[in-house]
Amino acid sequence: MTKQALLVMDVQKAIVDRFTGDDGYLPRLRGAIDAATGAGVPVIYVVIGFRPGFPEISTRNKIFNATRSAGGFSGDAMEVPADVAPRPGDIVVTKKRVSAFAGSDLEMVLRAGEIDSLVLTGIATSGVVLSTLRQAADLDFALTVLSDGCLDGDPEVHRVLTEKVFPHQADVVTVDEWVKSVS
Repeated sequence: MTKQALLVMDVQKAIVDRFTGDDGYLPRLRGAIDAATGAGVPVIYVVIGFRPGFPEISTRNKIFNATRSAGGFSGDAMEVPADVAPRPGDIVVTKKRVSAFAGSDLEMVLRAGEIDSLVLTGIATSGVVLSTLRQAADLDFALTVLSDGCLDGDPEVHRVLTEKVFPHQADVVTVDEWVKSVS
C-alpha cells in the first residue's frame, strides 16, 4: 500500500509576492492542504532558509548570491503566508538549494515515515518543483504534481513542464482532481 505526503514547497511570502497574477493560488493550495489533512496524508512544508551571514551561499551560486545581495532572505519575508501556514503536527523542512532534498533532511523524514509517494506543489514550477521531481524520481518515489498547485513566472514554461516534461515521471492532475481522489 502506498503512503503519500503532500509537499508544499517554497510558498514563502517573498516568493508568493512575486506571483501576484493568480489570486486563486493560495485558496487552491489551502484546499489541497485541507484535503490532505482530512485524509490523513502528512503535509510537509519545504522552505528555503540560511544561517545568519549566509555561510551556505557561495559567491559562485548565481541565483542565491543575487537574492542574498538584494536582501531577499530576511525577516518575515521568508515566512509561510498565514492562509496556508503549517498547523500543529505539520513538518517543516529547511533546504539550502533549489531541490527540496538539497541540504535538507527531507529524505530522512520521508523514509522514517515510510512515505513512498509524493504530491508536489510549490513555487516555481521551473525551480523547486522541477528539481525536486527529478531527484525524487531518481530516489524511486511515486510522484504526482498538482498542476494548478504550482506557479511559475513564465506561463509557457509552466505549461511545457506540466504537459510535456513532468508526465514522463509523474501523474499530473489538478488540485480538484487530487482532492476527489483522496476524499
